[in-house]
Amino acid sequence: MGSTFIDTLGADFSAPPVQVTFDGLLFDMDGTIIDSTAAVEKHWEAIGKEIGHSPEVILQTSHGRRSIDILKELAPEKATLEYVQYMEGLLPKKYGDDAVEIPGARALLQDLIDRKKPWAIVTSGTMPLVSGWLDVLSLPHPTHLISAESVVNGKPDPACYLLGRERLDLSHPDAEVLVLEDAPAGIRAGKAAGCKVIGLVTSHTVEQVLEAGPDWVVRDLSSVRFVPESIGEGKVTLEIRDALVLKN
Repeated sequence: MGSTFIDTLGADFSAPPVQVTFDGLLFDMDGTIIDSTAAVEKHWEAIGKEIGHSPEVILQTSHGRRSIDILKELAPEKATLEYVQYMEGLLPKKYGDDAVEIPGARALLQDLIDRKKPWAIVTSGTMPLVSGWLDVLSLPHPTHLISAESVVNGKPDPACYLLGRERLDLSHPDAEVLVLEDAPAGIRAGKAAGCKVIGLVTSHTVEQVLEAGPDWVVRDLSSVRFVPESIGEGKVTLEIRDALVLKN
């Protein structure tokens, strides 16, 4: 098993701790809860050979986007939901040993579950892919899952996060919703859906994450801690520590 190394040398992750309260949390999957980069690279290498495209070219623009949207551009004849579900369903089965959980993810999810706080997963992956990875890594399945099948347009379109807000009954504009994301496309989608966003530097450079406009930037979820004394019923208070010092 291995994880992706992102060089953060020179970035100042020493911002003082802050506590922020939200009505609900929306998690991206890959790069936020798990890191399946090594598996995805092997997967797209095989698919690239099948469709006649360089896997390196595919991987430059694939992270955080739906496979069906990538195939629409590179191999329209294979851009069907049935094909994508089939090929993504094989990924955890064939490359299960190549995925790891993001530091801090399991503890944060378990705290939310134990205290019955509202959260959901909003991902560009299909249902077979998401359920496969959660099973392989023995991570909790959410009550609410917004997957590639749930929307017509994938990230950076905000439709998936707007649907996530709806599923948590937090569509009203006064609701404070937090998105946790690693991919610039997902960060932009979260912001466009009216959410605050924590950007994780797990799959992209600090510069790429910053350019997408998150509200906070952290290395991983070990910097995000659930505060048990959350104010108000259903509210979620988080402590964000060791975040990137944002320069004006």
